[in-house]
Formats: sequence, structure tokens, C-alpha cells
Amino acid sequence: MTADALAFRFFSLHVVRTKALGPSLVRVTFAGDDLAHFHSDGLDQSLSLFLPAPGRTEPGVPVEAGENWYQAWREQPDETRAVMRSYTLRALRREPDEIDIDFVLHGVEPGAAVPAGPASRWAADAKAGDRVQLIGPAVADNRAIRFRPAEDTDLVLMWGDETALPALLACLEALPAGTPVRAWLEVEDARNIQDVETEADASVTWLVRDASDAEGSPMALGPIKTAELPAAERPYVWIAGESSRVKELRRHFVGERGIDRRQVTFVGYWRRGLTEEQLREQEE
Repeated sequence: MTADALAFRFFSLHVVRTKALGPSLVRVTFAGDDLAHFHSDGLDQSLSLFLPAPGRTEPGVPVEAGENWYQAWREQPDETRAVMRSYTLRALRREPDEIDIDFVLHGVEPGAAVPAGPASRWAADAKAGDRVQLIGPAVADNRAIRFRPAEDTDLVLMWGDETALPALLACLEALPAGTPVRAWLEVEDARNIQDVETEADASVTWLVRDASDAEGSPMALGPIKTAELPAAERPYVWIAGESSRVKELRRHFVGERGIDRRQVTFVGYWRRGLTEEQLREQEE
């Protein structure tokens, strides 16, 4: 087994509780004996979550296949294969061992124009005892953590949509006291706005999208283009969310703001019009 593979492992978990954070956001808290071996610095830690196939109570994941689990998972019948989705860790706690994962709910409201996908349906109905599998870190510092400002960073710039809120807020909470930060967070409903707790010197701007907004630039592009940013010699940028919007913001920070591209972390968590399965097929 490779060193990289040893950094990650399967965890068998169950739901402890859920908490609505807004009309389209829900926090699910998981526990399980395996979490004693779960180690992460938090921040924007990426995870792979396996949910039971519709109509099933257990996620069908071929854990016994070891490093060949992915191929074995792909070869399972559609009706039993677990639903795999990518998420970021919101929080890790000890005594007792628990993790939080925040879900964005799409299409679960009555009369939704686009029906909910399997992950949204699962999260909307999740209850204590529901079982999942997860691939997560066995070592605290691992390649699935991308938020890595240099020690001498003198300004942190951040943008994220709903899918990036857990990571962005976790990063803000972890920044050292006094760190200058400008952050823009996009949500589709003002009721999804959350309290921000940080010791950093953070200016946080919440942007509520128009319900008709389906295409085009991020709302933040206008405010960011016109923003007067604090003087900085070593700025660091973290942007995450819908892929095309992330790319447009990256072009702004590198091309128009002149920030070294090596100091810009950009992550496309999803792509408009494509399911995660379709994205995965394009990448293979």
C-alpha cells in the first residue's frame, strides 16, 4: 500500500443529530468508534462520503477491496451501489469523537423546478442512527487540505458559495488573531447567512443572489473589482465553489490584481449543469 493511501482510510459512521442552518443548509453530526483514528487539521479538509442507495439502509461500499475499492464500487449494480459525494469537514471534536458535515439542499422544497438529487434527499431526511461510510484522513496533514497560506502572509482574500461555506468558515475560525482578511460569501437566501467567529481582523461581506440568477459571473466579482484592499506584500487567495465562477475570480486576482498565481488556491467543488457522476466521468 502506498504512503498516500495510508494517509486515508474508510470510516464506518452513523448520524447522531441534525441541525437546520437555513432553508437550504443542514448540519449533520456523525459519530463512530472509527473516528478515534480520524485525524485532520480541519480547515478545508476534503472527504468522500458514501450514502445508501435509494431504498437501502446501508451504503454498499466494497471496503474489503482495499486499494481497488473504486473499481469494485463502479462494478456494483446501480440499485445497490452507494451514492458517493465530495464534502468538506466543518468540525472535528473529541470526547466524544464527532464530525460535522454541512449539506446544501437543492430541490427538496415542494414544487421545486429541479428535483432533489440523492444526497439532498438523504440529508433532508437524515435521522439519528442512519449509517454511512466515509473516506477521510488518518494523518492530520494530508493532500486533501488545500488552504495553506504561507507563514509570512499579510493579507488573506477569500470567496465561496454555499458549497464552500463549511471550509471557508472553518478556515476563518482557525486564522491567528489579527490576521487581515477580506471575505465574500455568496448564498441564495439571506436566511442561510451564519455567524462568523474568528480572532482574525476579518471584514466579511455576505452576498444574497437574485433567485433568477442561473448563469454568469459571481456576484462577488463586482464588489471585489471595486474593493480597496489593504496594502499587502504577500497576499494569499482562497476561492472555492462553482467551477466557472472560481476560474473567473482567479483570472481577476492574478490578471487584474497582479497576485502571484502560486499564492492563489482555487477549487471547483461543482460545475453548473453536471452531477458529480457526470463530472467524474469527464475526469476519467
